[in-house]
Amino acid sequence: MFYALLIIVRGTQAVNLLRGVIVLIILVVVFSGLFQLRAVSWLLRATLPALLLAIPVIFQPEIRRALTSLGRAGSWITVRGRYEQVMVVIQCISRASERLSQNRYGGLIVIEREIGLQEYIDTGVNLNATISAELLVQIFHKDTPLHDGATVVRGEQLVAAACVMPLSTNTKVEERRYGLRHRAAIGITESSDAVAVIISEETGSISVAYNGRMIRKITHTRLSNILEAFYQPQTVRTRSWIKNLLKIQIKNSTETNIDNK
Repeated sequence: MFYALLIIVRGTQAVNLLRGVIVLIILVVVFSGLFQLRAVSWLLRATLPALLLAIPVIFQPEIRRALTSLGRAGSWITVRGRYEQVMVVIQCISRASERLSQNRYGGLIVIEREIGLQEYIDTGVNLNATISAELLVQIFHKDTPLHDGATVVRGEQLVAAACVMPLSTNTKVEERRYGLRHRAAIGITESSDAVAVIISEETGSISVAYNGRMIRKITHTRLSNILEAFYQPQTVRTRSWIKNLLKIQIKNSTETNIDNK
């Protein structure tokens, strides 16, 4: 249980807060025991219920993160679109990223997966357009009003553009190394299971953010492979799992028949 809690708070601001609380409790307990501080001991016992109520408030982001991770455990039940449809989306994003990179146009493309992003979609301009590489390039053209912000992809649709994404609260993210686009990409992947593709306006480099991690300076070919690995439909994974299970059962039945003979 303690290991699971440490995994949840790892890389967040709660680490320093938790360390400070533990050190404070140890110091108070040791000094009150050594010097017989009865008033301090009584104060600790009296404030314990209030501290238990304060924990959900203090560690609210980490509790939300844990509940979100717990919700992802049942994501295998969800059935997404066909593999061919997903590959069309991936190829459109890959081609658009290549052209944006060549022209040094900044872009942030967020792919919605199991966890809905409607609260962030509502901050932008609704499009509900069929995805295409040309449309993505046009959205992130520096002279268009929709280029500043994120574009959200849901299925085969470009749902909205110019969306505001939450910035990362991870203290390990270097502000000088990453701009607002990259920090927003890390932030949305920390609070959801989305995949974000970032094109740097300064260098033209392509990056991918997933689960609060950043893969930087990748080619458009590698981008397709990464997106295919992250955004592979559940139906494909379920089908492959069933095939492997059937193969094992057939193999076991064959071996049983041979042993019987």
